[in-house]
Amino acid sequence: MQIVLNEPLSQLSLLFIYISMAFYTAAFLVFATHLSKLASEKVDVRGGATKLEKIGNVVLILAAAVHFVGVLLRGIAAARVPWANMYEFTITGTFIVVLIYITALKIKEIRFISTFISGFVLLVLGIATSVFYVEVKSLMPALQSYWLVIHVIVAVLATAFFNIGAGLSIGYLFREAKWLKTGKTKGIAATRRVLDLFPTSEKLEKLAYRFNIIGFILWSFTLIAGAIWAERAWHRYWGWDTKEVWTFIIWVLYAGYLHANATRGWTGKRSAWLSLVGFAAVIFNFTIVNLFFKGLHVYSGL
Repeated sequence: MQIVLNEPLSQLSLLFIYISMAFYTAAFLVFATHLSKLASEKVDVRGGATKLEKIGNVVLILAAAVHFVGVLLRGIAAARVPWANMYEFTITGTFIVVLIYITALKIKEIRFISTFISGFVLLVLGIATSVFYVEVKSLMPALQSYWLVIHVIVAVLATAFFNIGAGLSIGYLFREAKWLKTGKTKGIAATRRVLDLFPTSEKLEKLAYRFNIIGFILWSFTLIAGAIWAERAWHRYWGWDTKEVWTFIIWVLYAGYLHANATRGWTGKRSAWLSLVGFAAVIFNFTIVNLFFKGLHVYSGL
């Protein structure tokens, strides 16, 4: 059966992504203003969201809705799931990040990373639309499998949980930074007032651990599903391809993070930094490996 590609519809999808970026920009500015007001006023936000924060959440939900339409239209234009190259993986992955974050907003302790989430998604979408964008194309034979849906969507979910875990780890490191605790300048004092309204360091660490352990479970399935798919496509489970190696390195880093936390008492700043090293490896795997390394798994589309 001939697959009909629809580039005009893909351009409409791109327009919706741009519109979602405008909403993400607005959400980021609202959340940043909210933090600024907290820095200048003694407001207790632990009991519930403030009016400005609620406005930011509404704008973030609108951004996610428009973002979803952009992803959906891209899939319809390509007549397949929209994650066959770096651009498609990015727009789908960032949507999943926001979706998981919005779903998790009932956990009031994670509300403080709204600025980080909206800013990160905006930055990544900006890179996707300006650097990664490609016209819709048909899939290579090896990718024309239901394993594309299983393997990649689980990888996207794992990356989203790792992303939120990294945001919580960053919050922990700011909470524990000595220069913020002892600094005397007005800017540092204002930042300290904001951080004092956030969850305790212990709570941040526990939340980061929970998000990372979910991400690790999903990443483990990604590794296994990838091996099964490789056997179906290339008649071998493992071939030391660059992408395979880096996927395993990420698994080892997060396994080490979880093991160190559970059995070695490796908590606090060391744990937070290890979480960030793991997420940095995820970013490296997606960007540098896809763009500059050769292998069967390189799918940038560029």
